[in-house]
Amino acid sequence: MASTAPSEAPVIAGDRLTPGWLHNTWLYLMLAAALGWGWSSWSGPRGLASAGLVVLTVGLGHSIGLHRGIIHHAYRCGRITRGVLAYLAVLSGLGGPISWLRVHYFRDYWQNRLDCPPYFRYDHSLARDYYWNLHFDLVPGDLSRYHIPAEDLYDPWLVFLEKTWYLHVIGLAGFIWVFFGFEAMIICVPVRVSVSMLGHWFVGFMTHKYGYARYDIDDATEHGYNSWVLGALSFGEGFHNNHHAHPSSAKMSTEWYELDLGWYLLAGLRAVGLVWDVQVVGHDHTQRDRAKEHRFRWHWPWQD
Repeated sequence: MASTAPSEAPVIAGDRLTPGWLHNTWLYLMLAAALGWGWSSWSGPRGLASAGLVVLTVGLGHSIGLHRGIIHHAYRCGRITRGVLAYLAVLSGLGGPISWLRVHYFRDYWQNRLDCPPYFRYDHSLARDYYWNLHFDLVPGDLSRYHIPAEDLYDPWLVFLEKTWYLHVIGLAGFIWVFFGFEAMIICVPVRVSVSMLGHWFVGFMTHKYGYARYDIDDATEHGYNSWVLGALSFGEGFHNNHHAHPSSAKMSTEWYELDLGWYLLAGLRAVGLVWDVQVVGHDHTQRDRAKEHRFRWHWPWQD
C-alpha cells in the first residue's frame, strides 16, 4: 500500500490523513498467519472456541461495551463493568478504545453535515474504502470542534488500553498457545482477528451504501442503510439506518424481523443487574430530532 494519503484531499482542510503504521502492520501480520496456518489448523472445536471469543470480544466488548456504552452512553453501568467490557473490546484485536472513540466522533460530526469530506462519504468504491479506512488515521486540526467528552477521552483505564492494546492480544495468543497448542492459537487469534477486522470494515461500508432505509436525516450527507443478513452477523451493527436515526438506543433493531444479537447480550447484562437505565427505541426518546421516518427506500449495487 502507498505510504501517503490520496492526492484528492479526502478530508476538510485542517484535518489530515496519516499512514496508520501500527494498524497496517497488525492487519497484515494477522492475515499472513491466518492464511499461512489457518487451513491446516482448523477443526470444529477450535472454530467453536473462536466463535465464542467473537461473541465475548466483538459482541460484548466492542459492540456493547465500547460502541453502545462508552461512545453513545446508551445505558449506565459501574466502573468495573465498564472497564471489563472495554478490556474485552481490546481483545477483539480491532484496536485501541480511544482511537475508536475519536474516529466515531469525527465520522458522526461530518456525516451529519452537508459538507462531509470524501473520507467520510460513501460515494467511492469498495477498493478505495478499504485503502482509506484500513490504512490511514485521521489527525484533526482542531480536536475541540468534535466535542468528545473529556471523561471518556482522558479516562485513565481507556488511555492505558489505548497504549497497550496489541500487547493484550499477543498475551492472549501466548496463553492459548501454551495451554491449548499452536493450532488453537492460530484459529482463536490470527484467524478471528482477521475476520473481525475485515468484517467490521465490510459491514460499515455495505451498510452505508446498500440496503433499505426507513429514515432520512435532514441536512446530513449520510443516512445509512439496514441489512437483515449483515445486521444479524454483526450483533446488530448492520442496522445502520436505524442507528443513524436513533444513536442513543441500546437496541439497534426497530422491527421484529431485524435480529440484533447484541441487544440480547445487553438484555442479559441488564437482567443480572450489571447495566441499568438502558435506552431503548420505542420506549425512550432516542430518535434524532433531524430524523424523519418515511416509506422504505432501497439502494442496491446495480442502482449505482
